[in-house]
Amino acid sequence: MNFLAHAYLGGEVAEHRLGGFLGDFVKGPLDNAPGGLPAEVLAGVELHRRLDSFAETHPAFCRSRERISPARRRVAGIMVDLFYDHFLARDWAEWSALAAGDLPRGLAQFSAGLYAQAEALGPALPQRLAAILPRMRGDDWLASYREPEIIALALDRMAQRFTRPSARMALCGAGAELLQDYAGFAADCRAFLPDAQAFARRWRQARGAPSAPPY
Repeated sequence: MNFLAHAYLGGEVAEHRLGGFLGDFVKGPLDNAPGGLPAEVLAGVELHRRLDSFAETHPAFCRSRERISPARRRVAGIMVDLFYDHFLARDWAEWSALAAGDLPRGLAQFSAGLYAQAEALGPALPQRLAAILPRMRGDDWLASYREPEIIALALDRMAQRFTRPSARMALCGAGAELLQDYAGFAADCRAFLPDAQAFARRWRQARGAPSAPPY
């Protein structure tokens, strides 16, 4: 899952949603995380990591990886992450109604709240995210994921960050595969998300996560 799905699965606690959103930018043990991130944001990062592990063995997610062409299989996980964000963004009104808490039915409102929360962290915001947050907010990356061509563009941009030529070549143009089996990926995502929601809910219950009002 990419930024949007991780934030969505953070549930009713705004700090958990923020931790899910920025989880890819926090590396290493969380009990020694730099930057002074609040405890509940770090809890959201922990949930992000647990959801990544959950996804790796989920049957629907595995089916999606198998749909990726053999030439791109090494980057299949990255592709499926973004494909699922596309379907979540496309059907946001439906999925937001099924979420824990009272998430905004408008995706632009939800994403604006996340960007504002991230910006409010100030110096505690991971530097790599701080560097791209103005562009992310200005172009509203999360809401733009509803368009398949934006997914293709995002994958092409990711390709440029890889140092290995083989990985760059595998990701470049990878967005075309979303359209080649669009219904299959959509069905996989629809099977995966409720199970991921249930997993996140069990994690919150086991942890005794506090309820919080929506932002």
